[in-house]
Amino acid sequence: MQTRYPSLVTALRTHASDHPEDRAYVFLGERGEEASVLTYAELDRRASALARVMAAKAGPGERALLAFPPGLEFLVAFFACQYAGIVAVPTILPRQMRLRDSSISIVEDCAPRLGLTTAAAREAVSAAYAQVPAARSMEWLGVDAHATDDSGPPLAVKEPDPNAITLLQYTSGSTSAPKGVMVSHGNLCANVEMISQGGDLWRHATRVGWIPMYHDMGLIFNALQSAYVGAQCVLMSPQAFVAHPLSWPRAISTYRAEMAIAPNFAYDLCLEKYDAERMKGADLSCWELALNGAEPVRASTITRFAEVFAAHGLPRFSPRPTYGMAEATLQISVGKRGSPPRLWNVGRESLQKDRALAPAPGERSQDLVGCGRALTGEKLAIVAPDSHQRLPPGHVGEIWVHGPNVAHGYWRKADATREIFEARIVGEDGATWLRTGDLGCMDDTGELFITGRLKDILIIRGSNFYPQDLELTAEKSHPAIRRGHSAAFTLEGSQEQEQLVIACEVREDQVAGLDVADVVGAVRRAVVHEHELTTYKVLLTTSGAIPRTTSGKIRRKATRELWQKEQLPLVGQS
Repeated sequence: MQTRYPSLVTALRTHASDHPEDRAYVFLGERGEEASVLTYAELDRRASALARVMAAKAGPGERALLAFPPGLEFLVAFFACQYAGIVAVPTILPRQMRLRDSSISIVEDCAPRLGLTTAAAREAVSAAYAQVPAARSMEWLGVDAHATDDSGPPLAVKEPDPNAITLLQYTSGSTSAPKGVMVSHGNLCANVEMISQGGDLWRHATRVGWIPMYHDMGLIFNALQSAYVGAQCVLMSPQAFVAHPLSWPRAISTYRAEMAIAPNFAYDLCLEKYDAERMKGADLSCWELALNGAEPVRASTITRFAEVFAAHGLPRFSPRPTYGMAEATLQISVGKRGSPPRLWNVGRESLQKDRALAPAPGERSQDLVGCGRALTGEKLAIVAPDSHQRLPPGHVGEIWVHGPNVAHGYWRKADATREIFEARIVGEDGATWLRTGDLGCMDDTGELFITGRLKDILIIRGSNFYPQDLELTAEKSHPAIRRGHSAAFTLEGSQEQEQLVIACEVREDQVAGLDVADVVGAVRRAVVHEHELTTYKVLLTTSGAIPRTTSGKIRRKATRELWQKEQLPLVGQS
């Protein structure tokens, strides 16, 4: 695939030379003030200085763990890795300096030589990782203490090999333990080029984001794609967004951002906290692409967000679904800019039989949300997960991907790499495909519709049910239930395998005086009416109790395990 630049190294150095004083990144403080700014020249200079120090301590291909609080130091560290030929491994900063199990697994899996963080956090972070035997030989560097040192000789930066691994992006582990996706320089450039073309996003397309840099959507879609085209990227912390969701659209208005992306729950949160007075004076006419991805996209969220924020100038067709995953570097499909999102009304009974058909008379239906078509240079296929045969339009199967954005496999996991990255469609040429593990279908035009996750699907009385459909029904049944904060699962065990349990978070302002029986009854009635299913247990939890991945996906298995261990904080159950 032809890309504008052969690598991000070349892209950054070109922008630093051609328009050095242009802003590359802006980080906003808790009150929306500009806490720090990096121009392209400053980013190049600081990354070069840090890369010189790193290159003296680690060789090309060795790994560096990136564990940062919100801010711009992460980006200096990432580009320093690019310059030095060291593989970047983004990870979450330890909370209260306690490591998550996933963080321990990452260190044990990739054996990093270096650890990068801020000078202020270096001592505490290194102490936290010292608990892990595999991390004891790591050397931790405070980025801001080294990135400003220009006293040494300049680093000779070479054009990287397109096939060389530059990023280990560990999966969020919503259905399994985290695995390190090996992303090459070529993968990165191919995908940011695809994103640029698919969204028509070039140098003057500012974006505003709050998704953390250790997540592929925050890193690649926001930060790296902007650096590739020489645009401005405005960042804020996830904590600032969660505390004040409307600060995000207000920042979009202030900086005249053309694009912003977030998971579905973020748009729900903006709707939940919407206050016309707090949005007074905001002009969202600039926001041409409000991309929604990383978790199931709900038609009701897209419609409501467009309707509510139209009062502030949001273009009618700005809300747009997109689909992607770490194994494809990031983006896989997106709808055409300026066109309405595609909705496909299908019968529920046919969907349970893996067909997307118009509802029969009297049959209940639902809207599937289109996530666009294949990107430039990429191919998509719907394949029967067992027989590996290509399925025609309107049939539900596993989504397979072929293209230059597909990563090289999983780090040190040869068997999993063969199974997931080297699949072949029966009866076709020898091309290898990525198995996404997601279920979906395509219509006659090639539009992709996601129906669920293969490992998440619930089989009850011999029929397939998608947990997100049951969760949405429960959330709509009563105003006390939070939108986008439910988990549906079945119980394990031969006698209880098909018994449905739905856990729902209760809104904080509804906990006092909550009529548990009323809420539980509403959920049960709605599930019977919409899906003809009996709910064995309805669990009402406190706000924030249901676990999520770093990308915001509901961890249903983890929710079930917490409940079975009596560790799920409950407001009530029945």
